[in-house]
Amino acid sequence: MITLAHFNHNSKPSPSVFLLLFAFLLLNSIAMSDSAAKTLDSDARSSAPEASVQIVYTEKPQDEEPEAYHIRTLSAVLGSEEAAKEALLYSYKSAASGFSAKLTPEQVAEISKQPGVLQVVPSRKLELHSGPNRLQ
Repeated sequence: MITLAHFNHNSKPSPSVFLLLFAFLLLNSIAMSDSAAKTLDSDARSSAPEASVQIVYTEKPQDEEPEAYHIRTLSAVLGSEEAAKEALLYSYKSAASGFSAKLTPEQVAEISKQPGVLQVVPSRKLELHSGPNRLQ
């Protein structure tokens, strides 16, 4: 059995005890700050608006290929040709002029103001209600 009499009250703790305590506190604070940063990052992502597929109707380009015109229009909003190419999902060239792209609500508002943009609408999936079983 160890009693208080076994400890020498005049002895000083060794420097290694202080080093261990310091290392523990340092690692603990790093772990806590990393955890807080991850929480802030996930909060920022969850509060950032999600990009959704939008159909952007444009004027038919006169002296430019439609896809190049669509990328140039998107680049003006997204900041680079690379970002525009990544966001562009499809270029419409035959029945209508326009493109589909993944855009945030802020980007939709900004692209709506671009010259040559006629309308921006969310992409929707529609179910056909035709055929022999649907007419009754």
